Amino acid sequence: MASQKEIQKDKNTRIIRVGKQKLDHKLIREAAALLRSGELIAFPTETVYGLGANGLREDAVRKIFAVKGRPPDNPLILHVGFKKDILLYGRNISPSVKKLIHAFWPGPLTIIVKKRTKIPDIVTAGLDTLALRMPANSVALALIRAARVPVAAPSANVSGKPSPTTASHVYQDLFGKVEIILDGGKTDVGIESTIIDCTVEPPAILRPGKITRRQIENTIGFVDNYLYNSNDTVDSVPKSPGLKYRHYAPDVQLILVEGDATAVKATIDALIRQYHSQNKRVGILAFFPGSRYTIGKQDTLVNLGLRKQSVSRRLFETLRYFDEQKVDVILAENFPSHDQAIMNRLRKAASEIIVAQA
Repeated sequence: MASQKEIQKDKNTRIIRVGKQKLDHKLIREAAALLRSGELIAFPTETVYGLGANGLREDAVRKIFAVKGRPPDNPLILHVGFKKDILLYGRNISPSVKKLIHAFWPGPLTIIVKKRTKIPDIVTAGLDTLALRMPANSVALALIRAARVPVAAPSANVSGKPSPTTASHVYQDLFGKVEIILDGGKTDVGIESTIIDCTVEPPAILRPGKITRRQIENTIGFVDNYLYNSNDTVDSVPKSPGLKYRHYAPDVQLILVEGDATAVKATIDALIRQYHSQNKRVGILAFFPGSRYTIGKQDTLVNLGLRKQSVSRRLFETLRYFDEQKVDVILAENFPSHDQAIMNRLRKAASEIIVAQA
């Protein structure tokens, strides 16, 4: 058993620390056996923590939707342990898909293909397409391989909240709702995988992530972009997570202000004054170098800077931090480089978007 490595045990949820470099395979096998039997296991990937279930068992996958409060028309990503597994669960695998797998798996790229009938409809929200990914995290791969089943896994948080990048984030959201949380430390990427639909021609990016459009086009040629930056809902069932519903949102209102630095600063300063007049505590999420605002002692300002890797790693934990500070509203600058992945998350998290006028 895992008693010596358990760092916390409450009710039926255990948090177990597992090292990335030197895995305790006894612990991994214990978690894998529970997962294979139909229980939920939270585990780290290189992007965010996932809430995993046996992807071949409808009853197990159904628990994911219940625990997260996830809408049933929001499909899941199926995580596999080997590149060749795409042939077991997907069909009509194109040369482009093979090139993408060779270039980016294991890694933060999810590929949508036609599914095989062995995959329960609940995984794909009834669609005949399937989102597949092979994570680049030693704990995740060891768990999936030991389970000997594909693992359906969305982010391990309550639906709509910021995705978890540490085991403590998972614990905050899902305590008492999962058997085991494997604590592999802070995730490396910090935002979810890029998703590309390879069932259409040309292939289309449905969600931006660390793997960029340029990298993909250098591998397979031209790809299209779905209008993923819009907060508009979609009437039909989307092919991938992150398209239809508001995501990544903190508990309080987040107002995103877009525009050039001068206009954004002036607009946020005006909003700060407005909220102060209402005796509200303000959180400011800044990116511009040298951003300065007139804030009170009760306010919280976090400047994440301009380095994409650092911003992506800290974005979700910063949104959760504002909740911990009990601010009443968050005012966020747009990311100056207009990076697609980061701006996608900010726009999905925002309850309101203001375009600042110079």
